[in-house]
Parts: sequence; structure tokens; C-alpha cells
Amino acid sequence: MSALQKKTQKATQQLTPMMAQYMEIKAANTDNMLFYRMGDFYELFFDDAEHASRVLGIQLTKRGQLDGKDIPMAGVPVHSANDYLQRLIRAGFRVAVCEQMEDPAEAKKRGHKAVVRRDVVRLVTPGTLTEDTLLEAGQHNFLTAVFQFGVSSLNGHSETSSKTAQYALASVDISTGEFLISQVNETDLAGEIIRLNPSEILMPDTFVNHSILQDCAEQLKTSITPVPDAYFNSATGEHDLKAALNVSALEGYGAFSKLELASIGAILKYIELTQIGKKPVLRSPKRHGANEILVIDAATRINLELIQTTSGEKEGSLFGAINRTVTGPGSRQLSAWISSPLQNVTAISRRLESVDFFKSNETLRVHIRKSLKGSPDLARALSRLVLDRGGPRDLAAIHGTLEKAIDISGYIANIKALVSPPELVGHISGMLERAQSPLADTLKRALADELPAVKNAGDFIRQGFSNDLDEARMLRDDSRKIIASLQQRYADETGVKALKIRHNNMLGYFIEASTNNAKPLMIDPFDKTFIHRQTLANAMRFTTLELGEIENRINMASEQVMKLEQDIFLNLIEQVVDQEETLIGISESLADLDVYCALAELAEEQNYVRPVVNNSTHFEITGGRHPVIDIVLQKNKDSAFIENDCILNASEQDDLQDTHAQKNEDAGRLWVITGPNMAGKSTFLRQNALIALMAQVGSFVPAKRAHIGVVDRLFSRVGASDDLARGRSTFMVEMVETAAILNQATDRSLVILDEIGRGTATFDGLSIAWATVEYLHDVCQSRTLFATHYHELTALSEQLDQVVNATTQVKEWQDQIVFLYKIVLGAADRSYGIQVAKLAGLPQCVIARAGEVLKILEDHDHRETKQNLIQDLPLFAAVRPQSVGATHDPVSQHINKIEQELEQINPDMLSPKEALDVLYRLKSF
Repeated sequence: MSALQKKTQKATQQLTPMMAQYMEIKAANTDNMLFYRMGDFYELFFDDAEHASRVLGIQLTKRGQLDGKDIPMAGVPVHSANDYLQRLIRAGFRVAVCEQMEDPAEAKKRGHKAVVRRDVVRLVTPGTLTEDTLLEAGQHNFLTAVFQFGVSSLNGHSETSSKTAQYALASVDISTGEFLISQVNETDLAGEIIRLNPSEILMPDTFVNHSILQDCAEQLKTSITPVPDAYFNSATGEHDLKAALNVSALEGYGAFSKLELASIGAILKYIELTQIGKKPVLRSPKRHGANEILVIDAATRINLELIQTTSGEKEGSLFGAINRTVTGPGSRQLSAWISSPLQNVTAISRRLESVDFFKSNETLRVHIRKSLKGSPDLARALSRLVLDRGGPRDLAAIHGTLEKAIDISGYIANIKALVSPPELVGHISGMLERAQSPLADTLKRALADELPAVKNAGDFIRQGFSNDLDEARMLRDDSRKIIASLQQRYADETGVKALKIRHNNMLGYFIEASTNNAKPLMIDPFDKTFIHRQTLANAMRFTTLELGEIENRINMASEQVMKLEQDIFLNLIEQVVDQEETLIGISESLADLDVYCALAELAEEQNYVRPVVNNSTHFEITGGRHPVIDIVLQKNKDSAFIENDCILNASEQDDLQDTHAQKNEDAGRLWVITGPNMAGKSTFLRQNALIALMAQVGSFVPAKRAHIGVVDRLFSRVGASDDLARGRSTFMVEMVETAAILNQATDRSLVILDEIGRGTATFDGLSIAWATVEYLHDVCQSRTLFATHYHELTALSEQLDQVVNATTQVKEWQDQIVFLYKIVLGAADRSYGIQVAKLAGLPQCVIARAGEVLKILEDHDHRETKQNLIQDLPLFAAVRPQSVGATHDPVSQHINKIEQELEQINPDMLSPKEALDVLYRLKSF
């Protein structure tokens, strides 16, 4: 017996039966806060109560004692429990929900000390949420299991690679049934986790110090849950997956590796434990192979701010800027598409055709978006119903979605002139066929117009759907009318007009008549019907079998109504579950339609163009705009975004299927971009990366013309940050990310790099940047945009045939610079750093001194000479008075005059008028 069990056993001897029951259940759920149901409240005790009081801000009370000390207690109302659950989950807690498994009246039958049976019905963790109030409508809530060979037993098989560690990830969104499988090497592991953005990561106990997983969890603010290594078993995974999919063989779903089956086994085991045996909706597993989606590493996803900004906000991200969906499922689908752009040209073209179709058919697009707006979330409603957490409104969500599907598909089918792309034909025809099922009609007839949130509230079945239910409701609601009707009939049949049917707590319902009037009831033929019950001084009381039956029925009516409604509710759920696959298909089709229409709306609204996407290595964008900044400028009514072109031609042999695309003799596959800070280099880099990504998502793009040869990997090294927790400086982080790019980029990749080498000494940094450009050109042969302040790198255009120089245009005017935000071919003559510093507001004397030093340095070419000159330069503090006083700079002269004037003033001796005169005099300077 463990120490905890001994403590629990000792405690139960001192506690009431109810608290003893609590201790027993808590002992089995030590890692979770226990929501212990007591009537209309979930109560928490001991440490759980103290934690809840602190996190939730609820009153801490006490109930009983243990070892002479008060037992802390806190509680939350059952009807608002979800709000409190949400706050606890966000605070990092897990909750075991313990419900009453029987009516308290049943417990009393076992004796006055009997305790209501209770048991844990669910474990609430970040990755197993299903309630709308706990979830974000537009984002998936993935639970992800991560596994690597060599960590635990795989049923005797060992496939560990000594060269490249392989990881399998199984991800399930229990709220929708979405099921994803992927297998990546260690280099791509972080990018894959960032792509999935799980709320909870499962890993073997032996992974507890895994640096990549820990870093990703910290970045995403994701919960990590270590589970026993034994959960990751390939044989168990295969068995459980077959059971979950209700199949005897998995060949129809593709070939699963031992590694993948092990991760699947762990996630299915965890779901079984947290759902206490209930089986959630589980869709057919989808696998994204290495050649199916655009591979984007973790640093690039963060730099490009695809789904959220670096501060964690949706607004300001690519998703936040281009999202025009009108439903939760559509928003989730668009987010998934942006996170996982395609590589397959045929699949990309199908999406583009569908977007083009809806862009060209505005009336149809408007109708679909209007019909979909406010559409219920079928997938999440279905999941709750299957897990027995649903209510009448979830059934209404199923019905509402079916009606939307019938309306939309029927509307499209009636437009005979439309020629839909094959992708849409499958969606629409299949959706219409699936939606027109008896289930839609059954739900419409069954559900009332006004529905409660929970099934126990009752009165959610429409009048007329069930005769038995209608009769029970009539008994419950119209008992007085029933009794009055019976009384009138008895009076008419017996001729005793003064006969009354009355009720009291002792006898229940009874028939009463005065002693004189009651005589007919005691003789033939009525004596066999009316049974004498009681004689009073002036009256007699009777009953009948019919009255007794009615009384029983009235007494049982409320319970009967509840039971009949629950039976009907369960029957409706069974019908829904029988159509699970059909309903999932409808949900997916509507989500796709929402995304297609949203992207078409975006293209029309923002004047986007359909890109040409093929298997070449061509990259040409004419009049490109940054999709996020462009929209922000429009919303803020600022100046218009300056368009820019970008042509990266890899070879003369590219298949230029775009008739507008012409080979530019000045274009190469690697651009070295120079120019001052703030002139738009980083924006230009990012916008081209985002345009390529949007094209492979299947979206129109912000440009006048675009031709994108499919990109296999996208890399972005823009911006600077350190990683102090892991002992990495800004420069070290830069070098790690650069190394990842150089080791993985291919001739089909797109690389954007900004300021490589700037974090170290000038000549070291220049050397690294120089070698990096050569490696990208000669070895990787990637399409590359390389921004730099090292003007020396522009010389590479004369040595490397695929290097082209480009620069940001600026205009000098009255000793100021104006940024034109235009990228043109050529090299910058200087960096304008001092002018930018002046714009930033550095003190004028610092600007003047920097100009002096820069002139001296620019007059000398050799490093040794520069070092000597720098050593001979007087210190700033020493030269400041002379340089400021001697300079002809008018600002410096004004400063000197003001300082002299201020030295002569004694504020304490000035009158108000004299002080005002001084101010005017100072102003004149």
C-alpha cells in the first residue's frame, strides 16, 4: 500500500462518508483538480480549493476537519462551470469532473447515511476541449503526440537511423475529429509543431528534457504532457486505429510506418483515458508527405507572421489580413491552408479555378456568403453529441447546417448556365445528395423553435412530434382541466351534481359529496365504480380506479415528460451518429466553399490577380504589394503602398507558360539588395515570400501579374533577436538560422535573407555574407533575395552570372533624404546612415561629429590606416566644445547663444514682465 493510500485510508476513518468518498476519488486523480459535484455546485477541497480561490477569485470557506485542522473548501456553480474551467486550463491546471451518478432520492433508499454514487466522467486538458466557450471558433485545437525511434519498445522492431532522427506526429482535434499524421526529420520537427500549433503535446517520459519540444512549447505557450513510454506501442496503435475507424485493415488509408503507429497508439490511449471510455468523432487520417506541402521552418513561420504576429495577435498577421470567411469551420480551413501551402501544381490549380469561378460569379458568391453567414459549427456540435456533452442546440446546429447545404447546392444546381470547375462540381453535387436525407426533416419536425442550452431543461421537442410526449405534457400542464373534466363526467353519469374532486397531501385526489348526496354512489350500479375511502360528519369520500390511475399519471407526468424527451433526444443522437460520415463530408464541403468565396471576395476587394503556378523555377512578380501592409494602409487611409517588381530567373530553359512573362536579360536567380534602413528592403523581401506562399495556398495574389515556379522550401532570415535562455547571442541565433538554410535549401527553394553578418566585426561579417552568397549561388542554386549593407557584395554580380544588384531608391532634398520605397536594378552608392540617424532625432552635435568621422574614414581605404586614424582622433568629449563652437551649423550657433543667455539670468530676481521679455528674446534666437 502506497503512502498516499495509507494517508487516504487514515483520513477516511476521521471523515464523514461524503468526504471519505471525495478522498477516495481524489486519490485516483492526484494530478488533476477535482470538480466534485454536490447538487448545483462543483466543490473543491484542500489544496484544490486554495488554488481555485487564488486563480478564480472565489471565496474560500471550510467544511469539517481533518487532524484537528479545518478543511478548505471552494465551489463554482454548475451552470457557469465552463467559464471557470477555461480560466483554470489557461492557468495550466487539469481538471477531473466528478458527477453524481444517481438521484439523491435513490441514495436515501439505502439508508440515511448512504452517499450518492459519484464518479469521474471526464478529464479536462488543453488538448481535449469541446465546449464552444473554451475554444476559439476559427482555430483548430490539436492534441499532438510526438515520438522518435529508440525511445521505447516498438514491439521488437528497431528502425533508428544513426544519421537522421525521424519523428512521427499524430494530431487530433477532438472538437472536430480532424486527424493528421506526419513524419519529419529532426531538422523539420520545430517547423512542423509550429505549423500544427497544438494546445497540448504528448511525449514519452524519456522526452522530458527534449530541447526542441520545450522550445516550441514555450514559443506557442503550449502545455506538455509526459505519458508512459508504454503508450507508444506500434502494435497497440494499429489495433486501436482499426477499432477507432471501425475497419479490419488499414490499407485503404495508406501505409503507416511503425513510428507513426506508435504515436497514433499514444494519442488514442490518452483520448480514451481523458474521455473515460467515450469514443469521439474521428475522421479518416490525413497525411502530409514531404513533397505535398511547402516546407517552412519554425524561424520562417515566426518571421513571416503567417497565423499570428510575434506578439501572439491575429491582427497584423497574414491570416488576420486576408481572412474574409464567414464561418468558424471556414476560418479553420483557411488557417490550415495558410499553414500548409501545397506543392502539387494540379491541386493548386484546382483551388485557383474555384476561386476564379466565384470571383467571376458575384451573384452566386454573395448568395453563398449570405447563406453561410452565422452558420452553426456542425463539426463541433457533432463531436459534443457523440461525447454525450451536447444539448438541443447542437441538434439544431446539425439541422441548420443541413438546411444551408440544401439551400446552397440547390441554388447552384438551378443556375443551368454556370459551368463549374471539377473541384466544385464534386463538392456541390455530393453535398446536395448527402444533405437531402430524412435526418433533416426529422430534426425539423422534432425540435422546438426556442431551445434551452442543456437537455435537462426540457421542453425542446416540438408539439406534435410524439403523441406520448404530448399526452404527458397535457397531464403535467393541464391537470386541473383533466380533473375538472372528470368531475363533470362523474356528476353527469351519477346525477350527483354536488360531487367534487378534491386533493390533500394525505389522501391525494378523492371524490367528495355530502352525506345525503353520496347515497347514489353506494348503490348499484355505481357502488362497483366508486370505492368508499372515508366518512366525515357531513361528507363522504370516494375514489375510483380511473381517478387513481389519473393521479399516478399526473404525479409521474413531469418525470415522464423528462424521460420521454430524453429518450427522443437519445434517439435523435443515434440518427445523427448513424450519419456521422455524411455530416462530416457536408461540413468539409461548406468549409471549402466558405474559403473559396472568401478568397474570391478578397481578390475582388483588393484587386488581386490569379498567379500562374507551374513546375518551373521561374519567379516573376509585376507590381507586387505586401498583403498585410497594403491592407493596413488602406484601412488607415494613409498613402498608397508602392508597388515593386521582382524577377528571379533560374535558367533560360524554364517553361514560361505565362505568355506575359518575358526573359529579362538583367534578371538572375539571386538579388543582392542594398540601400538605407527604413527604405523598404525588409518589406520587399517579406512581400515576395508571402506572395509565393499565397499562390501555393491557391489564392489570388497582390500584384499586377505573377508567375511562380513551385517552391519546395521557404526560408526567411529577417530581423534580429537573441536567445539568452539557451546562451545564444543575437549573432549566434543568426548563424544557426543561416546554417539551417544553407544545409536544406534546394534549387526549388525561395530564400530571403536580411543583414547576414551584421552582428559581428565588420570584416568577419562581410566575409560570412560573401561566402553565404557564393554558396547559395553555386551549391543551393536557390531563388534568393539577399539584403545587405555591405556594398562590397555588389561586386559579386561581375563574378557570378546569376547575381543581380538591386537597390532602394531615395531622393536627397535640402540635406534630407526621402524614401521612395521603390526597388530598382543597380547598387546603392552609400547607406545614408547618418541621414537616417538624423531623422530618428539624434542630437545635432552627434550627427555633426559622425559626419566628421565618416569623412575621415571614407578618405582612407586600408584597414591599418583607418585604425591609426581612429586612434589619432580626439575623444568626443574633448572635441565637442570646439567642434560645436567652431561649426557653422546654425543649430549649434543657436545652442551656444541660448546657453550664454541662460548663464546671465537669475530667475529669482526677475519680475513677471522681465521673465516674459527673456522668453521672447530666447525665442528670437
